[in-house]
Amino acid sequence: MFTKLEEVVDRFREVEGLLSDPTAVANQQKFRELTREHASLAEMVEVYSRYRKVCADIDGNRELLKESDAEMRELAQLELPGLEARKAELEEHLKLLLLPTDPNDEKNIILEIRAGTGGEEAALFAADLFRMYSRYAETRRWKVEILSSSEADAGGYKEMIAMISGVRVYSRLKYESGTHRVQRVPETETQGRIHTSACTVAVLPEVEDVDIDIEMADLRIDVFRSSGSGGQHVNKTESAIRITHLPSGLVVSCQDGKSQHKNKAQALKVLKSRLFEQMQAEQDAATAADRKSQVGSGDRSERIRTYNFPQGRCTDHRIGLTLYKLDQIMQGSLDEVLDALATHYQAEALSRQQGE
Repeated sequence: MFTKLEEVVDRFREVEGLLSDPTAVANQQKFRELTREHASLAEMVEVYSRYRKVCADIDGNRELLKESDAEMRELAQLELPGLEARKAELEEHLKLLLLPTDPNDEKNIILEIRAGTGGEEAALFAADLFRMYSRYAETRRWKVEILSSSEADAGGYKEMIAMISGVRVYSRLKYESGTHRVQRVPETETQGRIHTSACTVAVLPEVEDVDIDIEMADLRIDVFRSSGSGGQHVNKTESAIRITHLPSGLVVSCQDGKSQHKNKAQALKVLKSRLFEQMQAEQDAATAADRKSQVGSGDRSERIRTYNFPQGRCTDHRIGLTLYKLDQIMQGSLDEVLDALATHYQAEALSRQQGE
């Protein structure tokens, strides 16, 4: 571990030198890569520096135990337990920081929410989930852009697709993929019975051109007139785009923008992200002996969370976490849930690494 940490420190200093070189700014892509790498290494270097300081303090106190001055020996003896505990704490922190990082953690995401079982109530819950994630994004100063949406007749959404961009968006939201279940009394229910509905959520990393290459010959692009709300503009122009990826059969439609070119660009973003997810899933299936052990597998068929409105309860079934603060969670206070998920999966990854 310490050999690896010394290598990290050496690389951190090397990157600092490269960033200070005036010629580095000339290549903007390379400069951005170096900046991201510098940021990703900074915490590890800082924690390792504190670890070495604590180790030096422990060595110093042990030397003081050999002193003839009884008062100095007593002070050194009193400090040692706290220093040893701090050392162990920092060592565990370093082990977590040394875990292999997800290459997608720094990326923006494509968020897809679809109404599932439950009819009109599922569509309303889809809107609630989108509002929850949007408000959480506001607290993180992330940008939310709707790429495509399909409204339900009674309100809510049959489907909502949005881009969320900002700092480490995928890192925070990657465990949200799965089936989200809601239990509550619908407004149309006259006898007060609790109904159960569900929505599926998919969190896909935004894919850059270097990540996946699509041949235009493999695409069928259809232009059609937008449907749904949109005023007079909808009835006059054929700006909606449907792209079919012929080899995979994946179909993406986008009609929210008034510009045909913008709709096409957004549809291609979604298509690339779905193809990238499909490619990763195939790789995972080929290499993982136990799919359940994968971190952030994103299996949308898995029921991951229940939102029980009568009891004000939110339960994440993967980690057995139950919080009686549903109102706050639906208003975007997701950090407690997301932090617990990240800690759980980090601990699992660390356990697997130590067992190898």
